[in-house]
Amino acid sequence: MRTDHSDGPATAASSPAFGPDIVVHREKPQLPPNEGFWVFGYGSLMWNPEFDFAERREALLRGYHRRFCIYSTRYRGTPDNPGLVLGLDRGGACRGIAYRVTPERAREALDYLWEREMVTGAYRWKWLSNRTGEGPVPALCFIADPKHAQYAGHLSQEQTLELIRCGEGYRGPCRDYLANTVAHLDELGIHDRRLHWLMERV
Repeated sequence: MRTDHSDGPATAASSPAFGPDIVVHREKPQLPPNEGFWVFGYGSLMWNPEFDFAERREALLRGYHRRFCIYSTRYRGTPDNPGLVLGLDRGGACRGIAYRVTPERAREALDYLWEREMVTGAYRWKWLSNRTGEGPVPALCFIADPKHAQYAGHLSQEQTLELIRCGEGYRGPCRDYLANTVAHLDELGIHDRRLHWLMERV
């Protein structure tokens, strides 16, 4: 744990600063009339979805892995002192939760997810197949955009640890985000080696 007793908030030495020009506007997916949809949660959506859903299933997404690869300038950091949040980065596989949203709640849920996940457009959206115990489902997935200014996929584990220790935004400290994610993964029997390494040292 940190033993920093300075008066101001801790700042990561490798932390960049971000201005308003980082925002990339992305169009929402068009939902077919009178149809619901599935969405894949791999971070805070697993333990704090905050939208109405009719069903949840444990799911496996192939081709992407969970990683602290997005600088957070709102939820878990600030533009001057960013933290980190999880994204889906290329390669490997990721176990998480697939949520089914009914047609009646689809537009409301999509609007909420857009406000939550696409504040600066650091993610791209894709419909990707999720494997579940009841069969595959096409789910909305938020993928880290390596071309966005907030992409942090180049960071080492040590640099990632430093930013998690220092980051704090209006939803709280970055270390709490890490702890909640690890706790929920453990409940599901999912051992994420990288996240456990960070949790043991933060």
